[in-house]
Amino acid sequence: MKANTNLKVRLAVMNFLEFAVWGAYLTSLGNFLARNGLQSEIGWFYAVQGIVSLFMPSLIGILADRWVPAQKMLSICHVMAGGFMALAALYCMLAPSLAFAPLFILYTVSVAFFMPTIGLANSVAFNALTKAGMDTVKDFPPIRVFGTIGFICAMLFVNFVGPEDAKFQTSYMQLFVSAAFSAILAIYALSMPKCPISKSVPSGNWVDTFGLRSFTLFKQRKMAVFFIFSMLLGVSLQITNGYANPYITSFSEIPQFADAWAAKNANALISLSQMSETLCILLIPFCLKRFGIKGVMLMSLFAWVLRFGLFGAGNPADGVWMLILSCIVYGIAFDFFNVCGGLYVDSVTSPEIRSSAQGLFMICTNGLGATIGTLSAMTIVNSLVDPSASPEMQLEGWRSAWYIFAAYALLVAILFLCLFKDDSKKSVSKEQIIRDESMNAGGMVMEEDI
Repeated sequence: MKANTNLKVRLAVMNFLEFAVWGAYLTSLGNFLARNGLQSEIGWFYAVQGIVSLFMPSLIGILADRWVPAQKMLSICHVMAGGFMALAALYCMLAPSLAFAPLFILYTVSVAFFMPTIGLANSVAFNALTKAGMDTVKDFPPIRVFGTIGFICAMLFVNFVGPEDAKFQTSYMQLFVSAAFSAILAIYALSMPKCPISKSVPSGNWVDTFGLRSFTLFKQRKMAVFFIFSMLLGVSLQITNGYANPYITSFSEIPQFADAWAAKNANALISLSQMSETLCILLIPFCLKRFGIKGVMLMSLFAWVLRFGLFGAGNPADGVWMLILSCIVYGIAFDFFNVCGGLYVDSVTSPEIRSSAQGLFMICTNGLGATIGTLSAMTIVNSLVDPSASPEMQLEGWRSAWYIFAAYALLVAILFLCLFKDDSKKSVSKEQIIRDESMNAGGMVMEEDI
């Protein structure tokens, strides 16, 4: 019993560090870029996460399955991710003015090695728990919660640390913080229980080898509609990660909001979104039983409407309640879609293609959808928010952008209500819910391919 407890603690620490790496910059990078003349390029830094997620998790997963044990591959990936993130921070520190190309290249290489690590960390944890004779469905979710805690702690750290006029959330120091967490985890991962490898070549043709058989699901009208809407909803996933922080911080340039706590602590305010996410998962069993898959997915879609609309209407002073409410509904917007969407795919596909079908769902949402959405959001923000205009005029542009995003989410919700027909009578168990939350943790990565 004591050995099992010690193992759970070790795995919890691993998850804490894993997501602290991401939390150090994911929600605050846009703020730093906007303050250093790269506001018009913010979208590329977030879109590239979706682009590399289309292939890197699978490639690294193949290496971990056949040649390099997962715990060692986790360490190697964090050495590379942390190293290139540190180089990106060093470039920012030494360059007299930031140029897009060198920073973006260093950042992209770092992200390309980081994205597969979320799945690798899951593989390491599942292997360790199984070896110890524990139930992964029961024992992994409490461990995974520490990942979200690590993400939140890193967000709050970069929000509050640093001199008043140069907090880490607005400087390149957030990149050094992320690199430091990666370095610690690179060493710590080597202490994890050894994971097995299989050098045998999988049977079947190249379509089966690379998990492409799931694309035949597009022959079914119901599944084709579902995957198309998954991509359309995935458009919304990364918009607030990239633009919420610079938007809220921009209020500090307007005299009437300059002293507002929220305007000075955007990352701390946004961390409420992640806190909400950890709680909303508890609502899913009840809502699924009461409203079904389609009803829960619609809740997610309309929650995205509120997420964007409240951002547009709120402000850090007398309207801060709208910003807070926007953060609270994020838990429904994100969890109800990612978790329940994965559950739906799990319930209507055969065991032979279930994992690759989950991978296809993630490609549609966090790969194609998030990439298209981030680049589209960048185009809209760049056309409406003029950095050379007065802060008041910029605010009007920001509000218009958020309302456009809300209108888009509303249109997708209405179309989904009218076009998607769920005739599946299969029930969804609580075990499926817990398992899918574990596999979808982190949002962007196709863990099933690891």
